[in-house]
Amino acid sequence: MRLIQFLDDSSAVCVGEVGIDGRQVRRLDRVASMYELANAAIAAGRSLDAIAAECAGEERLDYADLLERNRVLAPLHHPDPAHCRVTGTGLTHLGSAAARDAMHRNLRQQAEAGTLTDSMRMFQWGVEGGIPRDGQPGAQPEWFYKGDGGIVAAPGAPLDSPDFALDGGEEPELVGLYLIGPDGTPHRLGFALGNEFSDHVTERRNYLYLAHSKLRACAVGPELRTGELSRDLRGTSRIRRDGDVLWEKPFLTGEANMCHSLANLEYHHFKYAAHRRPGDVHLHFFGTATLSFADQVSARDGDVFEIELPELGAPLRNPLRTVASGFALGGVSVR
Repeated sequence: MRLIQFLDDSSAVCVGEVGIDGRQVRRLDRVASMYELANAAIAAGRSLDAIAAECAGEERLDYADLLERNRVLAPLHHPDPAHCRVTGTGLTHLGSAAARDAMHRNLRQQAEAGTLTDSMRMFQWGVEGGIPRDGQPGAQPEWFYKGDGGIVAAPGAPLDSPDFALDGGEEPELVGLYLIGPDGTPHRLGFALGNEFSDHVTERRNYLYLAHSKLRACAVGPELRTGELSRDLRGTSRIRRDGDVLWEKPFLTGEANMCHSLANLEYHHFKYAAHRRPGDVHLHFFGTATLSFADQVSARDGDVFEIELPELGAPLRNPLRTVASGFALGGVSVR
């Protein structure tokens, strides 16, 4: 099932099901958000699809019109953004290490010829043990924190890059959408497209700056796709400038193109008790192998990032916008 969140004419949040032809959206009755729908499914011990089908209403809307008018929201949010954690794992895709290692190699003097960088070493651990065969946990992936729900941009909304950033570049990724049940069990609701958006110049200075480079906005959506995905997913990532395509490249995702299984990545995220707080929402990016930055492309204000993966529905588009950080340290003193 393809589900979205959108704003109606009174700016109220609604949930809708995208039709098979992708043209119309059927509004769901009796639920005011995906969060509410998911909680109802967990409480009933039933699937999201089953509860959504029971809530199907009669009103139908034009999907393209909703997207054009920026009425479509990210497909999952928490009523309190502080209870939504946005995280990710890197070096998970076959080929991704090459782009990352190219960034780091010039900054790290190898102790001797042929010595692996830390990035390549971690990637190798994933290749060797990221897909466990015996039911035991596999190799740990690289993991990072991006922020809370306040950093998530809706489809069509600007991706804000702070004025202190050295770069703002796209990362086309698969995103897992989760809700933690009342007993602390993580429930995967489905998958969505994502633009993980990072500061690659900051990261290139030193790989220990990875944490700083990831504290940026991101975009998720437009759709939540329930059920299992194909193992081999193929999409296209592009940047448009003044309406023309500045850069374009295919990208691969799905487990057939990864050195970690999704189950392994999920285990290493949710094994921490702090990530299993009842009622919390988690948006988790699974990594990518394709960056315009690796092709020496530098996006600028007004450029539009466009990520397209047909199996996950409509494309995700967001313009880049630089914003003032507005930070000043308060002068309160404590005696």
